[in-house]
Amino acid sequence: MKKAVIAGLLGAATMALSGAASAQVKGVYWTTSGMFGPFNIRGLIPALPEDKARDITIPVSMWVIDHEKGVVVFDTGNNVAISGGPDNCKKYWAAGNCDFLKPSQKREDVIDAQLKKLGYDPAKVKVVVTSHSHLDHVGNIAMFPNAIHVLQKKELYQGWWPEKFQGRAVNGSFVLNDLASARDYNFLELNGDYDLFGDGTVQILSTPGHTLGHQSLKVKTKNSGTIIITQDAIWMKENLDGYPAGLNYSVKDYTDSVNRLKMMRDLEGTEIFMAHDQDQFAAKGNRWYK
Repeated sequence: MKKAVIAGLLGAATMALSGAASAQVKGVYWTTSGMFGPFNIRGLIPALPEDKARDITIPVSMWVIDHEKGVVVFDTGNNVAISGGPDNCKKYWAAGNCDFLKPSQKREDVIDAQLKKLGYDPAKVKVVVTSHSHLDHVGNIAMFPNAIHVLQKKELYQGWWPEKFQGRAVNGSFVLNDLASARDYNFLELNGDYDLFGDGTVQILSTPGHTLGHQSLKVKTKNSGTIIITQDAIWMKENLDGYPAGLNYSVKDYTDSVNRLKMMRDLEGTEIFMAHDQDQFAAKGNRWYK
């Protein structure tokens, strides 16, 4: 009798594990909300020595994750209002941001158009995960009223009331209208790491430093292995080489987050995908990872 009970329990456990293992990511697509630049890299990484300086034109990274339980968007890019040139940009962003960043976003670059190009209905996106509330990452969350929006709770506060040195103007690095237009949406407010679907395939990693509540993603794919999508926890290769990004809430927290992601890469054999690395995007962007 005891053997039968044990066998039954083991069978149930095996079935549960099998069910969890069967849920998987069907694909991860790396796209961009247009480009920023060209400008001197030291405008973003002032710690970089002059002899390492170069002009860069960088992607504004967005990600689409097709999971068996629903479609996930990771970051929604620049607000649709800035599409089409500097005149439109300056009607929505601060003129200084438009002049320095030089966004090249066209209407077809915006996240809703990108989703339609890939064959998805934006109205049916299940989850929108936002890395942080800077203007080039949270810009179009209002396009997804039916989705669950996932942010660190601290980051929602950061977006509404930034640190003074990061700018409190309503259209500074944090554009208040990006958040205000989605104020009544359904938010999952986190305080740390989180397993999005409960199956280990899409894990949210708390990576503060660039902002108070920045978060990254670790995604397990069937054939492409595990990838870490850092967003602004690591902008580009120079950050991996030890030169911190500018505009950090805390350089200490930022460095701790960079080291955490690098250790995951080294210990787990994951690949790191950075938000604004022009060379990495040229080699690996605009494609599926399955």
